[in-house]
Amino acid sequence: MKRARCLGAPAVAALLLSAAANAQGVSPRQLVEVADLGELAVSPDGSRVAFRLQQPSVERNTHDTTWYVQPLDASAPARRVGEGGQPLRESDGASLAPAGVTWSPDGRFLYYRALLDGRVAVWRARADGSGARAVTRDAADVRGFRLAADGRSLHYRVGATRQQVRDAEQAEYDNGIHIDATVALGQPLYRSGRLDGRAATQRLHGGDVIRSPLLAGVADRWLALDLATGNAREVSGGAAPPVSPAHARVAPFKAWKLAWDAHAARVAMLVHVTEWQGVGPRPEVALSVLAAGKGARPVQCRDPLCTGKPITAIQWRPGHDEVLFTVTDADDSQAQSIFRWNVASGRVLPVVRTSGLMNGGRGVPGTCAVSAAALVCVAADARHPPRLERVDLDSGDRRVLFDPNAALAADMASVPVQRLHWQDAAGRRFNGLYFPARRAAGQPAPLFLTYYRCSGFVRGGVGDEWPLATLAGHGISALCINAPPSVLDAVTRFEIGRSAIESAIALLSSRGEIEPGNVGMGGLSYGTEVTLWMAMHSHTVSAASVSSIAFSPLAYTLMSLSGEPFFSRLRTYWQLGDPAATPAQWKRLSPAFNLDRIHIPVLMQLPEQEYLHTLDYAVPLIRDRRADLYVYPNEAHQKFQPRHKLAVYERNLDWFRFWLQGFEDPQPAKAGQYARWRMMADRRGAASPGQAPD
Repeated sequence: MKRARCLGAPAVAALLLSAAANAQGVSPRQLVEVADLGELAVSPDGSRVAFRLQQPSVERNTHDTTWYVQPLDASAPARRVGEGGQPLRESDGASLAPAGVTWSPDGRFLYYRALLDGRVAVWRARADGSGARAVTRDAADVRGFRLAADGRSLHYRVGATRQQVRDAEQAEYDNGIHIDATVALGQPLYRSGRLDGRAATQRLHGGDVIRSPLLAGVADRWLALDLATGNAREVSGGAAPPVSPAHARVAPFKAWKLAWDAHAARVAMLVHVTEWQGVGPRPEVALSVLAAGKGARPVQCRDPLCTGKPITAIQWRPGHDEVLFTVTDADDSQAQSIFRWNVASGRVLPVVRTSGLMNGGRGVPGTCAVSAAALVCVAADARHPPRLERVDLDSGDRRVLFDPNAALAADMASVPVQRLHWQDAAGRRFNGLYFPARRAAGQPAPLFLTYYRCSGFVRGGVGDEWPLATLAGHGISALCINAPPSVLDAVTRFEIGRSAIESAIALLSSRGEIEPGNVGMGGLSYGTEVTLWMAMHSHTVSAASVSSIAFSPLAYTLMSLSGEPFFSRLRTYWQLGDPAATPAQWKRLSPAFNLDRIHIPVLMQLPEQEYLHTLDYAVPLIRDRRADLYVYPNEAHQKFQPRHKLAVYERNLDWFRFWLQGFEDPQPAKAGQYARWRMMADRRGAASPGQAPD
């Protein structure tokens, strides 16, 4: 077993030189405070773009959001037009999918939802930056809205009032909380998580993992607001758009994605050519257009550039017979290219090819905004954090409109990043992003790797917890591996992950770039499962860090009250039932039944929402000095508070520098963690090897 090393004078000198050379390198705080851009919308006349900036602040432990408007020709800088409030989030901590921003027909105003002053309302900002105000003042939070075509009225929907929700929470507190299938056991029960910007009591809603506030199931009420008078009236029967004959004509095709051309009454469609159950490689999609008129048949794109391609997004070019489609290459770290298909001629031409994302800079699917002349996209790749770009649709010329991360981009320019492709012994192909460390005199470096998804500007893997560029700057090479399409059989799925990891280590070792016996690994969610699988079944990893749960009998007990949704998911994806009914599979998969196989140190940095699920295997590991556990209050599956993100980044950096380099940060505040880790190292040195992994 590998131990924390006592470095000799030459190695210490090399580390000091490396630290000095990287004193101006990328810090964990820079990665936490990356600004994200989104919610793009082009003005009705096609001359301006509206967008929202989201900027984390470690100092204030919050996220600032701001709305901007900028001319598409870059004739003037972006103008700040309104506050966006606190970001609205999913219950797992991730940002909500775009809620939609709408221009007024005359281009004078922007309408958007924002969480400000403790309520979610629809706001109207003047596009010239002269002011913004809330136009809805409902006692309930606004769940969605749409602006009338003439711009004179706004329809919006609400559920239970904020006071009704608070009263329901207090009533439970006073009378006792009844435990049933909707209660998320394993987390505090009263106002235990942050939803809609406040501490809220949560309930499982529509499944065994999705959490919602109390009274989330109250039916929508639609209201119509006269924007001239400010008067609102309730709309009987709702205000959702009626199902049109066009929708009815499209329904038989079971389209995966649709894009409507309202002016020509036609629709572009992406249709899977075979049935897909959500697991394994996504089937090929067929791109076609269904014109208006009874009896019309879809016209399919037959050009080689649009057939057999992983098309992931479609939209119409305004005023043209062209469908713009995005191809996302899963074999190249989700690199995206955009093409235009002329429906009349059948010709397909490339617009832009990139080595990163054009859909928002993150893994969340999105599209560019579009005018008749240009796309406006949030571009990002491994070396360039998110920035707003204009892409000319005819020439493909790219121009940066707005770059809030220019300083970080300048620092990243000196960070080497490589796209890595390799195969395992079975011929399976894998890919990832590799951050090679600066090495003294060509000596091999330690390696850290994470496994899941590596698209766009990769800060710290899925969940953003392992600062890859920072690790490389401190002498630890970092590799983010893109997991191949999932398979249903859990053991096969994890063994494919193991093969990807071991073959990558072998490749880098054969090049003399890394020390094969000095490898760390970390991951969130599926990445946690694969990390623990490697700890149980492989010799190649010498230190681990996880940030979420793996299944164990305790997790099964806590989650089983939600009933069939949980049992079905467990059977389908892990082939697990009750531990007494499927003991062999539990023995294969769960760390609780493989404690004697885990011989490497494990750092656990878990959200309060999940940590109790791990205690039947975490506590024995902690007692035996094989694990160190930190829990972050009021955090969900993906941590989102900036101070917590920074603490996680910095502790992971300390952890892997300790185990892979034998380095300790001399800051007095960190003395306690190093004292624990040294005891863990002593325990490893004194322990017998025990049963080796398979």
